[in-house]
Amino acid sequence: MQNSGISSAATTGPDKPSGAARNRFALTGRSVRIDPRTDAARRDLADVRLADRVFAPHYAAPVAYVVAAATSLRAAKDADAEALTELAAGDVFEVLELSAGTAWGRAPGAGLVGYVDAAKLKAAA
Repeated sequence: MQNSGISSAATTGPDKPSGAARNRFALTGRSVRIDPRTDAARRDLADVRLADRVFAPHYAAPVAYVVAAATSLRAAKDADAEALTELAAGDVFEVLELSAGTAWGRAPGAGLVGYVDAAKLKAAA
């Protein structure tokens, strides 16, 4: 069987000289503590704006929604979970995850992260 040389040409050549240094992301210094009440990061998902400080299996870009009807920002998904604050109609809520009628994200006006009833949100204009 004869080698076409295509794969070896792709790894070295004028565009990619052998031995050239690559740019790599490097973790330097101490870990930064984050506050899950104000920084949108969970074990499975984090706000992409935190990528330089938080390692997560998945990152999400926030999508701005407007609170259509007053609702509670809750600490957990459960409807009876502790209310962190009340969001008024017209407040902005940055959604990072929509799941089973619940939205998880950040309320920038309050500076808090939590869960809201997705039915109480409408897309921002």
